[in-house]
Amino acid sequence: MFAVFRREIQSFFTAPIGYLIVGLFLLLNGLFLWVFKGDYNIFDYGFADLGNFFLLAPWVFIFLIPAITMKSFSEERKLGTLELLLIKPISIWKMILGKFFGTFSLCLIAIIPTIIYVFAISDLGIIPGNYDLGVVLGSYFGLLFLISAYVGIGLFASTLSENQIVAFIIGILLCFLLFNGFDAFSTLFPNGDTQLQIQQLGARVHFDSIARGIMDTRDLIYFLSIAFFFLYLTHARLSRLTQ
Repeated sequence: MFAVFRREIQSFFTAPIGYLIVGLFLLLNGLFLWVFKGDYNIFDYGFADLGNFFLLAPWVFIFLIPAITMKSFSEERKLGTLELLLIKPISIWKMILGKFFGTFSLCLIAIIPTIIYVFAISDLGIIPGNYDLGVVLGSYFGLLFLISAYVGIGLFASTLSENQIVAFIIGILLCFLLFNGFDAFSTLFPNGDTQLQIQQLGARVHFDSIARGIMDTRDLIYFLSIAFFFLYLTHARLSRLTQ
């Protein structure tokens, strides 16, 4: 597994893709939070907190993570190297987990520089340092769990086609449906209880709960279950391809 993980990390940073993804994530968040006028702009928001960043980041990752994972198995299938990987003394699960942790690590590298936003927000407040650190830590924690679900979805999408663009589009659609689809679908029902039950199936409610600093094991189990479910589908798909 470590060999696959190392291979993934090297592939990201020996080519422009790794630097491009990290740079694009930081650029988009920086522009929307600090430069562009709008709902996400911190200066227009009027409060010295990072709430807008944690509203924006899940949407940015909906596009960036499928862009990272689209080549994970699509490229291997197209180049015929998937069979070479599978005949090596490594199980399918170890190969999947190696790619999973490789992509997750790249996303983590993209997030780390945003810690500077915490210090910026601290200085912007009327009373420097007067912000809820628990909420900030909870939001970062929730974002990591959301990323794990996105990565699982992206890896599964990459097994569905040899065409990376098709895998990219499928990944975006599945991530969007997970994060916002259930919320949108719930509006079709007039009953408030029914709406709430449907929303609980989506990732947005669980992410918002963690982002408020509430560490509920049900939310953590939800994201881990989603990630494992799609990794299982990835394993099943690869097993079928090798038959």
